[in-house]
Formats: sequence, structure tokens, C-alpha cells
Amino acid sequence: MAAGDGDVKLGTLGSGGESSSDGSSESPSGAGAATEGGGWAAAALALLTGGGEMLLNVALVALVLLGAYRLWVRWGRRGLGAGAGAGEESPAASLPRMKKRDFSLEQLRQYDGSRTPRILLAVNGKVFDVTKGSKFYGPAGPYGIFAGRDASRGLATFCLDKDALKDEYDDLSDLNAVQMESVREWEMQFKEKYDYVGRLLKPGEEPSEYTDEEDTKDHNKQD
Repeated sequence: MAAGDGDVKLGTLGSGGESSSDGSSESPSGAGAATEGGGWAAAALALLTGGGEMLLNVALVALVLLGAYRLWVRWGRRGLGAGAGAGEESPAASLPRMKKRDFSLEQLRQYDGSRTPRILLAVNGKVFDVTKGSKFYGPAGPYGIFAGRDASRGLATFCLDKDALKDEYDDLSDLNAVQMESVREWEMQFKEKYDYVGRLLKPGEEPSEYTDEEDTKDHNKQD
């Protein structure tokens, strides 16, 4: 009957793997093969992915170890160098503390680090002992040009040329407000870091007489 035939066809289409009209069974062998193939591919991909992650982890560990080794070599060598030179005294350590006194320009120039290990310089009329900073202000230092001189103008104008140094007394009267503020800031920094020795004398000015008590008092303030 037509209705029966229609029912059978609908049932066959709906089942997808049901018996055919001649009684033979249809097995979804093609679909199973595809499924198996997909499983093997997924397994292979998982294996490759896991191997990639393992290689990445190994590479990261190697980089960390390499960085640690480089740091050890760098700082270890520094430590060895410091230990080897521990018995060697710096120029500042081997010199007694300078007693407080005033300086003329000519007297100041004697302390440029080449004639004597002691290095002095002046900032804003104040003389400082910068011997412990000899690697900066010594003859071979980047700021050695200021040793034994009045460094005020050079510091105010950020100039390391000889043009920033005057052979005569420099009253800094031509500097503007910003440059003078810079000079005062440099003066404060030198006071915090180095020993204040005395004043830079103007032409014709007489040096002050400092007592041992004043000298000790000033040094204690700096300490």
C-alpha cells in the first residue's frame, strides 16, 4: 500500500542504519573508519602539542640558568676584585683630615690632584675636599677640569670646557637667577657629600683664623 511504503521510507531515513527492504543490514563502516582516523589524528596532535610544551619548558629553564650564571660571573668577579683590593687604601683614606682654612685662587690650584694626592675645588665661595671622589675629580676623571679651581661657573652652565674657568676671581655677577640657583644647589650637594674646608678668598681679602674647636665643630656637623 502507498501508505505503508511511505512509512517504511520515513523509518529508513530516520534510522540511518536500519535494515533495508531486502532484509540485509547496512553497517556504517565508512563513518567508523573516519572516526578512527580522527582519533589517531587527535592523539598525534596531542602528542606533538605536549612535546612542544616540554621543549618550551626546557628552553625556559635553560634561559633562566644562563641568566643566573651570567649574574654570578658578573657580580662574583666584582666581589673578587673588591677582595683583592681590600688591602689597598684610597688617597682619601691615607690622608689626614684637612684643618679648616681659607684659600686664595693661587693656593687652591696647588690641590689639583697632580702635585699632591689631595684634591680641592670651590663652589659658590666655599672650598671642599673632594679627594674621596678622585675617580671623578682626579686628573683622569670626567670632572678633573674642576680640580684646584672654582667650579661654580662650569656647574651652573653645565660646561666642562676651560672657557667655564677663569684665572681671576669670578664673582658670578653675570649669571642669571636660574644659574645662580643651580650654583646654590651644587653647593648643598657638596656640603652633604664632601668635607667643607674653608672659604675662597676674594682679591685682597684676609683669611680667617680658625680655632681647633671651630674646626672640630664643623667636622662633627658634616659627620
